[in-house]
Amino acid sequence: MTEPEGDAGRAAADLVASHVLDVADFPQPGIVFKDLTPLFADGAAFARAIDAIVERYDKGSFDVVAGIEARGFMIGAGVALAAGVGFVPVRKAGKLPRTALAATYALEYGEATLEVHADAFVAGQRVLVVDDVLATGGTAEATMGLVERAGGTPVGFSVLLELAFLHGRERLRGFPVQALLTV
Repeated sequence: MTEPEGDAGRAAADLVASHVLDVADFPQPGIVFKDLTPLFADGAAFARAIDAIVERYDKGSFDVVAGIEARGFMIGAGVALAAGVGFVPVRKAGKLPRTALAATYALEYGEATLEVHADAFVAGQRVLVVDDVLATGGTAEATMGLVERAGGTPVGFSVLLELAFLHGRERLRGFPVQALLTV
């Protein structure tokens, strides 16, 4: 994985910044939700964001992409398609039809449980985990653990936006973290 440098890194950050909207008091009072749906709705911008994620990794450095429900599905599927690899969904509890592994974790505004199929990964398969935003790191940490428990080897965590003031990256020590935009 390479960190954004020069014009390419600035362009990716500017792209995300120009398509994010702040929504006050969502999903509860005191939270400022970072709405990335304008980026998803702009086909050219969304394609550039996907390409910016893929370009930060060496060709062949991951075998599959795991996307975290729900916005991570859109980003992860795009990254997987652009990289020519498969996609594995990490779902909310009770949504997967076969035997699943689960992890419960704290959010910045509650608690949640994620699941992945127990047989989602071939032993040692290199997995790039993708989501939209890195906030407190609970979702990311739980997902990295699920990937490992299911036999995969997490090689990185990529997001469009990192909220650095919430220190989520600290919960992912030992894993490379890549954000197109950090605020």
